[in-house]
Amino acid sequence: MISCGGNTDKKENDSESVTKETENTTNESTSAKTILFFGDSLTAGYGLDDVNDAFPALIQATIDSLQLNYMVVNSGLSGETTSGGRSRLNWVLNQKVDIFVLELGANDGLRGIPLQETRENLQVIIDAVREKNPEVEIVLAGMQIPPNMGQTYTTEFRTIFPDLAEKNELYLIPFLLENVGGIPELNQADGIHPTVEGHKILADNVWAILENVIK
Repeated sequence: MISCGGNTDKKENDSESVTKETENTTNESTSAKTILFFGDSLTAGYGLDDVNDAFPALIQATIDSLQLNYMVVNSGLSGETTSGGRSRLNWVLNQKVDIFVLELGANDGLRGIPLQETRENLQVIIDAVREKNPEVEIVLAGMQIPPNMGQTYTTEFRTIFPDLAEKNELYLIPFLLENVGGIPELNQADGIHPTVEGHKILADNVWAILENVIK
């Protein structure tokens, strides 16, 4: 089964690395507000030669160019599902997070995980983040999948994200892969993960919403 960065053999080690990176990055600057990107291989920059080409790093570059006092933490883990994210969430909440960007669900859809399970896991993550810090702003990245699982599943999967955003009063990125998904020249050979140019468009999609949250 294809998934977003389905290299799960190294998942445990990768998860530990993400945790250490999160802690180290936090220690570097305690004065800046923190934007935490919590996601799967799309956030992690799977397949890129340099993680600085992934969209979270591009967001940091935009923030720096505008001299805004925010620090981006990339907590993306390739192969991650909403269940996996739910399990590792506490590891990355051992810091004050001002803006939490939730980018999970694509692997659930590609694997045909029951829609209610995906919805419930995302809701648990949202609740946990707010319980840890009631003042946090949450941005939810909307996702769509190919119709491999059937039209009903595909349609209902797409509605999970706007439904949760409305219910929880979240900021919503309508579709993270807008103008990238399904376009061969903007994706790697697997047809799933964006190229460097693709990530630039993802960064634009994210910034269109995130800019309003910051300002």
